[in-house]
Amino acid sequence: MKEKELDTIAQASLLYDFYGALLTDKQREVMELYHEENYSIVEIAEELGVTKQAIHENLRKSEKILMGYEEKLGLMRRLLETRELIEDIDKRIDTLIEEVRKTGPEKIGKSLEEIRDMISDLEE
Repeated sequence: MKEKELDTIAQASLLYDFYGALLTDKQREVMELYHEENYSIVEIAEELGVTKQAIHENLRKSEKILMGYEEKLGLMRRLLETRELIEDIDKRIDTLIEEVRKTGPEKIGKSLEEIRDMISDLEE
């Protein structure tokens, strides 16, 4: 499987985690089997007694719906941005700890202000 395909599948799985409850029961069932249980399209078709094409269309339609929710609500994007910001804050805190150990506490004011600003950005 290509890296781009894996990224698309991972994105669809994450979108399902955020917005799956908004799908129909049948869409949720197919998405769950495919993304959570790792069934193949063939296995899902056999399990549900429908064609592979029906499952393929169900998955594409469901993923399109989920992407539409993300475009409107942006919850996944906001989570990913927040995670990146938290990682950056964590790195800066580690740097400050090292700075305090080496030079003493008087030189860390500017860095603390930057971290405070980053946290303020999270609250917006």
